[in-house]
Amino acid sequence: MLNKENLNNLAAELWKGAIKLRGKFKAYEYQSVILPMIMIRRIECMLIQKRNEIEEELRKSTSKITEAELKKKVKQREILTVPYHNKTDWTLKKILNDDSTQIETHFREYLTGFSDIINEIIDEFNYRETISKMVKANRLDSIIELVNNEDFSTQRLSNIEMGYVYEELLQRFTQDDAKDTGEHFTPREIIRIMVELMEIDFNPKTAKQAISIYDPACGTGGMLSVAKEHLMDKGKTETEQQNVQTLVQLFGQEYLGQNYAVCKTDLLLRGDLDGSNKNNITKGNSLIPDIESSKEPGDKHYGRQFDYMISNPPFGVDWSEYKTDVEKFGTTRYKAGIPPTNDGSLLFLLSMIEKMKPAKDGGSKISILFNGSPLSNGDCGGAESEIRRYILERDLLDCIVMIPDQMFYQTPIYTYVWVLNNKKEKHKQGKVLIINARQQFEKEPKSFGNKRNRITETHRKWIIDQYDNWKPNEFCKVFSKEDFSYHKVKVLFWQTDENEKPMWIDEPFTVQLNNSNVKKKFDLYGDFEMTVTVKEPKGKEHQLKFKFDGENTFETLVKKELSKSNKKMKDLAAREFTTWLKNCELSATYYHRHYIEDVEYIPFEEDIETYIKREIDKPIIRWDYTAKDGDKEILGYEFLPNKYFFTYTPPQASDVLLQEFWDLEKEAEKILSSIKQLA
Repeated sequence: MLNKENLNNLAAELWKGAIKLRGKFKAYEYQSVILPMIMIRRIECMLIQKRNEIEEELRKSTSKITEAELKKKVKQREILTVPYHNKTDWTLKKILNDDSTQIETHFREYLTGFSDIINEIIDEFNYRETISKMVKANRLDSIIELVNNEDFSTQRLSNIEMGYVYEELLQRFTQDDAKDTGEHFTPREIIRIMVELMEIDFNPKTAKQAISIYDPACGTGGMLSVAKEHLMDKGKTETEQQNVQTLVQLFGQEYLGQNYAVCKTDLLLRGDLDGSNKNNITKGNSLIPDIESSKEPGDKHYGRQFDYMISNPPFGVDWSEYKTDVEKFGTTRYKAGIPPTNDGSLLFLLSMIEKMKPAKDGGSKISILFNGSPLSNGDCGGAESEIRRYILERDLLDCIVMIPDQMFYQTPIYTYVWVLNNKKEKHKQGKVLIINARQQFEKEPKSFGNKRNRITETHRKWIIDQYDNWKPNEFCKVFSKEDFSYHKVKVLFWQTDENEKPMWIDEPFTVQLNNSNVKKKFDLYGDFEMTVTVKEPKGKEHQLKFKFDGENTFETLVKKELSKSNKKMKDLAAREFTTWLKNCELSATYYHRHYIEDVEYIPFEEDIETYIKREIDKPIIRWDYTAKDGDKEILGYEFLPNKYFFTYTPPQASDVLLQEFWDLEKEAEKILSSIKQLA
């Protein structure tokens, strides 16, 4: 069990060190100074641990060896066997204890001495440039001192514990920035639920075939790490755990350089990356093609398929800057639809769906965390609705779990875990389970930023049990795809007055007065009366009144009325009259049936006509829904979990509320009376 209080205290101590930068660096720059130094110290602690193991092994296998020879052999073995080796003899402690005027020189030598993969990580932090800033601010030695005495080895802090410390610091460093970037680091208890919902088919004791786990927005690697740790926990012997280490392969891509660097470091120290698979974790934009014409690296895993995929993509991030590149996948990966540029969540899901293995090859499972937007954003026939339709019609959606709010460090919002599977068991086929886990939490003893709630082992087990049972109950509901679909129907009805008589209305004609526009109003309302004012260029005005019944054009009727008082009008040809009328100033009111156009969203299983008659108690003129692809109707698709589990609570009776009011007033009088006595 994680001791979050101790971890929070450790983060707080490191934060105090960051405060030393105040005045020399801006608050948002703290992370680029402190976090890489923590990672360097973490690597160093792991190296010291490895060197001790190598030294102990050499002492056992070699009876006579001098200390100088031993030191040389340890270094040789380190360089040959440890992917994160360092060719120098420097450590942070030695650098601090040596000549104080040479700290920068020795520290740079130390960093350059690391293996290529570590130097790539350091470059992603852009740390060599940051060193110059620290030296200029006279802070390099104090920042090294901050981490030098901390034990960041795995013997003291597991990867999960190190992750909590890192995320707590990030929460402090990026309080405001996260609101703009959509970056929300996922609590481990939620990741654990997401992993278990995938039901990874891997037995450490008997497995002989490798499995792959992929995250297209892997951040600092938390999802991938927890997934593998979950399987590692199943290994009861050293052989079984080694089986997990060898056969469970992790893949991911991250857009932000710093997160990518942390992720790669973490997996490297865990033994999940070495020289042979160092490109399993890549940097770039997972949503676009990886082609030369793009401004930035794209999907480095394009064309691959994975057994399991897990992700918490950024919430509501604007992708308009690379819209052109996204559209290059418009007829392939995103053929179901391209959502609006203000939210790329569903693009991540479509990217993962493209990487699912066909069912005949074993299929794939996806566990992805969303906010509420992908559930119902977008209108009928729009891209987001069509993406949901695409998923449902292919029977990919297995389950949605409603997660409690206030679970994240940087946002208090409600979230949802979607589980997708393209090889469902028979009893799940054509069905979707929704689990209401909103109440499965307890309060954090001490808040982590906005994280005030936590999911305990008991709550986690409850959620997984509901999923395993896959049956409807008070907290679970099973739906077919038709339950999520609806018709969008345009209805035209005749408004009635207080006596339920069909109404007529007199209103200005707000669009340009011409034959076409008047005919459109007739097509909508039927015949109506018009009062038209014609003001000639010289200022003479004509008031005309006539009934428009569609038999004659608007201009014909105007000409006919004008001819009654001006015989010359009668002799004008139609074209000449049109020219004359265009030079006049026209305005009109018209008296017509009071029709109202409305849009009804009607559940798929309902008969449209029956629904309209029941819900609109007015004379219906007509209704229709838009069609596409010939006779194929457009259906909307949305998920409304809150609606499905809504329970109506009737308000208190008025006499009860009134009594409560009088009771409160009496209580207020007592308080006022006691105050007066004190005065």
